[in-house]
Amino acid sequence: MTAPTLEVRDLQTHFFTRAGVVKAVDGVSFSVGRGKVMGLVGESGSGKSVTGFSIIGLVDPPGRIAGGSILFQGRDLAKLSEEEMRDLRGNRIAMIFQDPMMTLNPVLRIDTQMIETVLAHKKVSTEEARQRARDTLGMVGIPSPDERLKAYPHQFSGGMRQRVAIAIALLHEPQLIIADEPTTALDVTIQGQILAEVQKLCATTGTSMIWITHDLSVVAGLADDIAVMYAGRIVEKGVVGEVLDKPLHPYTHGLIGSVPSRNKRGEELRQIPGMTPSLLNLPPGCAFRARCPRASEACLAEPVMAEILPGREVRCIHPHLEASEAA
Repeated sequence: MTAPTLEVRDLQTHFFTRAGVVKAVDGVSFSVGRGKVMGLVGESGSGKSVTGFSIIGLVDPPGRIAGGSILFQGRDLAKLSEEEMRDLRGNRIAMIFQDPMMTLNPVLRIDTQMIETVLAHKKVSTEEARQRARDTLGMVGIPSPDERLKAYPHQFSGGMRQRVAIAIALLHEPQLIIADEPTTALDVTIQGQILAEVQKLCATTGTSMIWITHDLSVVAGLADDIAVMYAGRIVEKGVVGEVLDKPLHPYTHGLIGSVPSRNKRGEELRQIPGMTPSLLNLPPGCAFRARCPRASEACLAEPVMAEILPGREVRCIHPHLEASEAA
């Protein structure tokens, strides 16, 4: 067995505000193997994006990593200096943001930005860097890459800008890519093309990927493993097919049941009742208790993450075991 590319252990990222401490990420642990894709899913505000920002070292004040370790190929990223992180960021670890303008400078041509990205980490000629930029644009489905390199970001559509941002992340074939809902703004055809390229990249180069999304259909076709987050914690982990076919945690069960395609025509759409609790004032015990149809007095106690089936971990006192037992 080879060591995982990334191993996150008990990660805690807190925001110290005037109103109190927001535990955006509270004791998150997972690992991503070489060439594997892990889907990180959950509602808005569950802590998915903050987890990604914590790994790549982009948490701004008043937020900071308050505990835990982030082991990337054996090195604890949480203990590296900003200069050491800068050497890794964009080279061996890359992030694709939901908003492409977090990557692109609006006043510089695309070729300038991509060539500078290549030269920042590799000692090659400008022409070699330009060729690499041109090839990578073609890889993500941008037509006429030579002409597009001479354009400015405002001359691209939103979807085209996102493809350029994805291309920049792929320039150095990093060992780890963190993708924060990067295909949300793309049409289905281009989304499928990007996902196919990502899968091919991971399979051929051994790149590991964390794909952050709320779209379960994307995770189902792309990821090897899945981690479901709720209120700053992972509530269920496992192989993607097993988790989506037979979810154990009531929250995962509700998420899958809320997908419109799983509802019968003419019936009301199923949904999870209530709202996500404030991370400033989480209820005692299970954070999902107030919205859970299986909740009992026992849920006032803090549930722990436990492996209750081979390769399946869940943070719940009353998991959906009946589907697995019936199988």
